[in-house]
Amino acid sequence: MSNTFGKLFAVTTFGESHGPAIGCVIDGCPPGLAIDSGEFRVDLDRRATGKSRYTSQRHETDEVEILSGVYEGRTTGTPIALLIRNVDQRSKDYSDITSTFRPGHADYTYWQKYGIRDPRGGGRSSARETTMRVAAAVIARKWLALHFGIRVRGHLAQIGGLVPREFDWDAVEGNPFFWPDAGMIQELEQYVNALRKSGDSVGARVNVVAEGVPPGWGEPIYGKLDGDLAAALMSINAVKGVEIGDGFAAVAQKGSEHRDELTPQGFASNHAGGILGGISSGQTVVASIALKPTSSILIPGRSVNLAGEPVEVVTKGRHDPCVGIRATPIAEAMVALVLMDHALRHRGQCADVGAVSPRIV
Repeated sequence: MSNTFGKLFAVTTFGESHGPAIGCVIDGCPPGLAIDSGEFRVDLDRRATGKSRYTSQRHETDEVEILSGVYEGRTTGTPIALLIRNVDQRSKDYSDITSTFRPGHADYTYWQKYGIRDPRGGGRSSARETTMRVAAAVIARKWLALHFGIRVRGHLAQIGGLVPREFDWDAVEGNPFFWPDAGMIQELEQYVNALRKSGDSVGARVNVVAEGVPPGWGEPIYGKLDGDLAAALMSINAVKGVEIGDGFAAVAQKGSEHRDELTPQGFASNHAGGILGGISSGQTVVASIALKPTSSILIPGRSVNLAGEPVEVVTKGRHDPCVGIRATPIAEAMVALVLMDHALRHRGQCADVGAVSPRIV
């Protein structure tokens, strides 16, 4: 029943991939923030399928209806309810798998947990659910930017064996891959087209940074900022790994190399990803996720049916050859939601502490 995320800025999502609608309730948003339905369009379009030939060709309008919590264009401090109606379901694509389990998907585990499952597009396990996380984060990102100047942005850092050879933030929003190397776009297009033609899929890595996070956010033990970020990012569909800062690269580093030395001019490095002892240091917060290859593919795979008999599964429908291609806005959203929650938690306990010296960032 864990459909609610956050403590003071709490987001509850509901709905299924092929149900009539998806939605969320945001509780704890401070009052007085100016917001209107048009402000959701940019980030929802960035996340949406069907915007390029390199993702699933499902076309949803993703028009946000604000049902409560906003009056005359400003948040009231009461629960904000957002609704998006599904308009492009093709449930018949899943008729062949109602009595079988797709390998690598949540079909089997949902069946074991609930004794019933919604096979239409994966139901709650579909990435369609993340639409509401992105919508909720529009509010969080605006509040964080307004009060702290925080900017959260991400990019695709690896797809299969391809990694950027150059890095330019300005290139990220100029292509459908969120790729920071404009000179590689044709190479990526050829790679993904070949994947689609073969009926297979591949994994990816997405990096997210949050600039402007002040020092002091997070808690020492069970409310660690990096712990909450890891949990939030791992909750995204298909994510199988999370790194904070250097992450697993720290295994090969020496302590003299990894520790972020302090100088009067600031930190000498940021191997820790902007978080020390579970608390933000004032440096840029850095997180990365690893996404597995899409499980719904055209290449036949072995499975069993409800009777336990062996079957061969081919998943038809509109699927991504790489889910990581459109995961950047989702990862950004989860980072923003965690930061928003911790901003309110820090304000609630430590608002009267104020700035302390020395502050080197």
